[in-house]
Amino acid sequence: MKVTGFKFPIDATLYLIGGKWKCTILCHLLDRVQRPGELRRLMPGISQKVLTEQLRELESDGVIERIVYPEVPPRVEYKPTEFGLSLGEIINAMCDWGQVHFERITAARVRRDGE
Repeated sequence: MKVTGFKFPIDATLYLIGGKWKCTILCHLLDRVQRPGELRRLMPGISQKVLTEQLRELESDGVIERIVYPEVPPRVEYKPTEFGLSLGEIINAMCDWGQVHFERITAARVRRDGE
């Protein structure tokens, strides 16, 4: 998809962190530097292919940094860039809001999916 511009500032934000896994990845990386295998263990249900795609997109957008250590076998870690760290307040606010309203959201989803 070619991005030619955003109509609203929130569109730009959602472009960076939208999708099923990006916020979860960022949440874990804001806690500490992570290796891809560690991230995958922390996120049951994500495939290796999707994790790799999401990490590449976040890296390409300048949100995270990929660190490759010159070892055999090579060791790779991911960490947020300074730009990525600036999303911490947003990610933490979303997490806090979700925790406060978790039961209500879960009940609504059960009702909707049960229909």
